[in-house]
Amino acid sequence: MKRTLTVLSLLLVTSFITSAQTSFPSYYQDFQLTSPGAMKLGLYGYDNPASISFAHQPDVYFTWSDNGVDWNDFNRWGLFTAFNPLGFGFIHQKLPDGYVNDFRLSLAGGSPAFSTGISIGWSRGETRFVERSTHVSLGVISRPNAYLSIGAVGTTSFRERENEVSLDLAFRPLGNEAIALFGDYALRGDQSLKNGGWSAGVATEFLPGVRITGRYFETQAFTVGVQFSFGNAGLTTQEHYDKDGKYQYSTYGVRLGAYDRTVLSKLSEKQKYLELNMIGGMKYQRFKFFDNSKTLIEMLESIDAAKTDPAVSGIAMNLSGMNINREMLWELRQELVEFKSTGKHVVVFIDRLGIDSYHFASVADKIVMDSQGTLILEGFVMGRTFVKGTLEKLGIGYDEWRFFEFKSANESLSRDKMSDADRLQRQALIDENYRIARNDICAARGFTHEQFDNMVNNETIYLAQEALAKGLVDTLGRWETVKEVIKQLEGEEKSYTGRGTLAKFNLPPDDRWGSKPTIALIYAIGSCAMDEGIKARTLVKYVEAAVNSPNVRAIVLRVDSPGGDGMASDYIAEALKKAKGKKPVIVSQGYVAASGGYWLSMYADTIIAAPNTITGSIGVIGGWIYDNGLKEKLGFSTDLVKAGEHADLGFGFALPFIGAGLPDRNLTEAERAKAEHLIKSHYTDFVGKVAEGRGMSTDAIHKIAQGRVWTGTDGLNNGLIDGLGGLETAIFVARHRAGIPADEQIEIIEMPEPGWFNTSSFIPKFFGVEAPQPDPLVEYVKFRLLNNGMPMPMLPMEYMEFPWNGELQ
Repeated sequence: MKRTLTVLSLLLVTSFITSAQTSFPSYYQDFQLTSPGAMKLGLYGYDNPASISFAHQPDVYFTWSDNGVDWNDFNRWGLFTAFNPLGFGFIHQKLPDGYVNDFRLSLAGGSPAFSTGISIGWSRGETRFVERSTHVSLGVISRPNAYLSIGAVGTTSFRERENEVSLDLAFRPLGNEAIALFGDYALRGDQSLKNGGWSAGVATEFLPGVRITGRYFETQAFTVGVQFSFGNAGLTTQEHYDKDGKYQYSTYGVRLGAYDRTVLSKLSEKQKYLELNMIGGMKYQRFKFFDNSKTLIEMLESIDAAKTDPAVSGIAMNLSGMNINREMLWELRQELVEFKSTGKHVVVFIDRLGIDSYHFASVADKIVMDSQGTLILEGFVMGRTFVKGTLEKLGIGYDEWRFFEFKSANESLSRDKMSDADRLQRQALIDENYRIARNDICAARGFTHEQFDNMVNNETIYLAQEALAKGLVDTLGRWETVKEVIKQLEGEEKSYTGRGTLAKFNLPPDDRWGSKPTIALIYAIGSCAMDEGIKARTLVKYVEAAVNSPNVRAIVLRVDSPGGDGMASDYIAEALKKAKGKKPVIVSQGYVAASGGYWLSMYADTIIAAPNTITGSIGVIGGWIYDNGLKEKLGFSTDLVKAGEHADLGFGFALPFIGAGLPDRNLTEAERAKAEHLIKSHYTDFVGKVAEGRGMSTDAIHKIAQGRVWTGTDGLNNGLIDGLGGLETAIFVARHRAGIPADEQIEIIEMPEPGWFNTSSFIPKFFGVEAPQPDPLVEYVKFRLLNNGMPMPMLPMEYMEFPWNGELQ
């Protein structure tokens, strides 16, 4: 028996030496389970360099042959690594008098649908038995859909000019990893087509990470392989048989690094809690570098991923220092409600918070409060500062051009208190905020509405012990206490895990070939302006690209804007209008999407808003700021010559520290009549566009317009929006309207492209001083002066400084 194994080993070495009399190793290697494109990464770019671009995490694979002798015989072995976009591998073969190592270094790039790669190869070792030379390989892999993978590799040597071409084809009849049929063909040097090498086979994965392969060669030899994944590690074995079905030898492999699907995930079911630290604010996009801010889409995805992750049984949230606007909090709360509907739990820690944060926290199964904390149920308030008297004392005149009852944007400049119309609409907004909070808190904590009203109106402030006695919280303690509460809730200890360990963000993408259906998520954030705020001049290019891209199945426009320049709003609205009939356009309205912000929304197929979103305000307003004595007080004087009766209309002196001019005079009656005509025409145009976009009559729109703001709930009732929900709801609607199945993975492409880094964040570090922050009132006056006399579909000043401070990043 021993003699037989020794003979077999010598035959294998002889076979290698015979095949080694070529400039580079053959396409076919006995370490392969399948053709390169059929399963996982093949040999990590060694067989097709294009496969490296599909590596989602760094990975290492060590494999060896027993040469038909012992499993621990290491006369022939290989080491392959993938670190996208690089791959490196080599195969070591012991020879009768020495060894040879065949190396290859690969570089790849591309998309899930199409990848290209290049590799350079060289050999080192005993040259008496081999005739190797440096060689280069070019590879491609095309995956036009979930069912088909097509690969090709061309290799040529530098010295001998020897060439090899290979093609491989794989087909997944179910469109997933469960089963793949494959075949490949290789032609080397002067071989005729009929003499080329080929193989065909099947790879199955009916259980996560358990793969069984079979492969048949033109020589009538065949292999049977098994691969088992443990998650970040894996084992492989493959048996090789000759044409008579006689066992020849086995190859083995060990993999470490990248996370892979595994049947063992069932064993760790519901053993962890996702830990979320909510300190600070929340943005829509972060800078590419030096920015660890939380974003709304990322937080929503984290909660959704935890909901479907079998290893996660709950979420533990630290709300200390949280400063997130109430609309975003509502969206996150709704996502947590969905999370809890699966039977999983939420535990939160609080210390100092008000009614908005407590409304969010009340979704939890258990609330832990710091023993030194304070809870304030203060209710809701909206107010504004009026500067009419200030302007008069300074010597600045203001003429308000208001022709619509609820369009109150300029009341801060023209009045010393709210108009009745503005008071009415603001009261309706805060009443809705109160209603939402009361209903949710009472349902979550078991209070009656009367008890809640008493807590707000008569008790208001609670120390920790008082909050516990009242039933507002469940336990007192610090963040460390949360683990004890979880143990009591679950009946056993649970470990914490982060977003990065969730299965959704770790699993390899090879369960689906080709590009996933794409939805473009476009952010229109800030005041409506051409080169600031939403930056319409730039943003429209992203909108047009999404509309015209054949890869984008649907568009979701996230609007968080109080309005501003109607032209900027119309740039985006008209670009979205061109998508009609081509692909669905869904608008998700954030904290505020009113006036020019609603203009952005009006042509959407579906408009989704939160119940506490501020929407509507279909109206236009204008006004004129002018000098009424300030110039003389400051000692300035001006003079001019003109050609044209109205040429001096905007002429004046530059305000110090403002960077904008203050006109010398007010409008004449004739000029003011022109301004009134302009505003009313602008309003008629606005109403007509909304009527067209919403499929309603202009009379119906006019009744709910006049500049009035509405809550999302009211907007649903009067036809301004189509449904209540947040960004996740809008994406779900976009998916449905695009015909993408609910269980199919999608790719979200966020636009516009975020900046590289925030330069202002470095100023305090470099100079030891805090970067000066612009005063909102000064910025507002500057904004009004720069747009003096322009018809503006916009909200009052305080909406222009809503919680995200008008910044996209």
